[in-house]
Amino acid sequence: MENYGIIGWIIIGGIAGGIAKLLMPGKDPGGCIITILLGIAGAVLAGWLGRLIGWYDSNDQGAGFVAAIVGAFILLFIYRLIARRRV
Repeated sequence: MENYGIIGWIIIGGIAGGIAKLLMPGKDPGGCIITILLGIAGAVLAGWLGRLIGWYDSNDQGAGFVAAIVGAFILLFIYRLIARRRV
């Protein structure tokens, strides 16, 4: 995912975050911007964990689209737990 540029990261992050929201039932305390940010952060998290485990090379591979969705799903779950405690 590193070769897409900033616009690509935003588009793919938005799609990954949107799919993660669709897969997780219930209301979310965030809007469109939170969805995009969670998707981008999910892709970064998935790429980092993949490199740590050894699934991806250290320099030339990023997380795949499915891994970005899984990462966004995990971050959305954590975000919901934190946001629920505040209310």
